[in-house]
Amino acid sequence: MIVVTTPTGDIGHQLVEKLLESGASVRVIVRDPSRLSDSIRNRVEIVSGSHADANVVNQAFEGADAVFWLVPADSKADSVTAAYVDFSKPAAQALKACGVKRVVSVSALGRTTPLANQAGYVTASLAMDDLIAATGVNFRALTMPSFMDNTLMQAAVIKAQGTFFSPIDGDLKLPSCATRDIAAVATRLLLDESWTGQEEVAVLGPENISFNDMADIMSDVLGRPIRFQQIPLDAYKARFLQFGYSEAMAHGMTDMADAKNRGLDLGVERSADNTTPTSFRQWCETTLRPAILD
Repeated sequence: MIVVTTPTGDIGHQLVEKLLESGASVRVIVRDPSRLSDSIRNRVEIVSGSHADANVVNQAFEGADAVFWLVPADSKADSVTAAYVDFSKPAAQALKACGVKRVVSVSALGRTTPLANQAGYVTASLAMDDLIAATGVNFRALTMPSFMDNTLMQAAVIKAQGTFFSPIDGDLKLPSCATRDIAAVATRLLLDESWTGQEEVAVLGPENISFNDMADIMSDVLGRPIRFQQIPLDAYKARFLQFGYSEAMAHGMTDMADAKNRGLDLGVERSADNTTPTSFRQWCETTLRPAILD
């Protein structure tokens, strides 16, 4: 039995589909089961509730061989530590109590750099990994750069103004990955019962790419000029506050972007094992183009 958290999210729903295609037995933790598609709802065991709830995770982890752990976004949390570490504490206790054998989590790059302790969301993600690892469970933390799919958060602005924004230097080439590839790596690890120990597994996408490179590709795929604009960190933070983020979480987003701009995501050497296939052009053709033009 494989337990999947956030089964309706960008990564989670793709993961559930891949696991079911492989014939795995899947149990999901979901706040609102009605958000599951009919094809999935009828083929999985459902535990309703939040995976921050001790009763929920104890019920879900009972008899489970493996768990996919992903902390959902909480823009109004009191701190990044509360959003990641405190959220995960009931699950860490349940992993031990229920004897779960393997855990695969969604985390972030940066542990090997001096910036790891001042990177907002990333710093909290790494602390969450340490909490899970301390249980002694066999553990693989998927460490990712920024997701290509995050570009969809600015789809309306791209469509209306032909512009997208970040405080990161437009010429800085960084790794970027697609959520479909994250789901594929997680599926492989969750189905493989042979691995033990605790490791980080980087998911770097096919190449390092800058925002200006992305703008050129988006322009070509969308058939209209798209421009990248670097904005100051304080303006970036103000946008999140405008969207209703708490001061702490807006600050966490800003610290993360600042650390990425200073090389946070460049601390892992690229290899065949951590290079994943979906290019930004492929992602734009299959995901961004329909979102903008349809």
